[in-house]
Order: sequence, then C-alpha cells, then structure tokens
Amino acid sequence: MKSTGIVRKLDQLGRIVIPKELRNMLEIEIKTPLAILVDGEQIILEKYQPYRACMVTGESSDDNVSLANGHIILSPEGAEKVMNELKQYMDNK
Repeated sequence: MKSTGIVRKLDQLGRIVIPKELRNMLEIEIKTPLAILVDGEQIILEKYQPYRACMVTGESSDDNVSLANGHIILSPEGAEKVMNELKQYMDNK
C-alpha cells in the first residue's frame, strides 16, 4: 500500500474528511458509495461496485457478461462502447 503522508483526526461523530486532491485523483464524487473493509488493524476504503456491475457503465444486470475469469464485467452497452473504441484504435494504427 502507498502512503499519502496525509493525517486526519476523527471528529466528535467519528467522521474523517477525505482530502479533495485524493477524491479528484480517485474520481470519488459526492454520493459515490464506498465500501469499508478491515484487514487486521487497517481500515480500507474502496469504491463500492455491486456484484456483476459493468466496468464501463456501472450497470448491474443479469445480462452482463463476465470475461477473463471474472476480471472484466461488461453490460451489452458497455461491450458495444469497448468494441467501438477498439475499432477506432485499430483503424488509426
């Protein structure tokens, strides 16, 4: 894990503020769901992604396909976007 060197204190309600620079860097916007994980003494925050959510559109559906042993999940719309971008990329080579 990479240290940011940023230290924050909890407020009276147990809240911390994630610095704007980190939110921008990680594309965390207002109302972005975050999962809270515990690993030993560490608390880990990560963007929450529902099971079988498309990596392009974020859509969660039974119509989504799983590729590369579950490492890539795409909705039909997401797959179409990826195919179009790949076609453009290959046409420009």
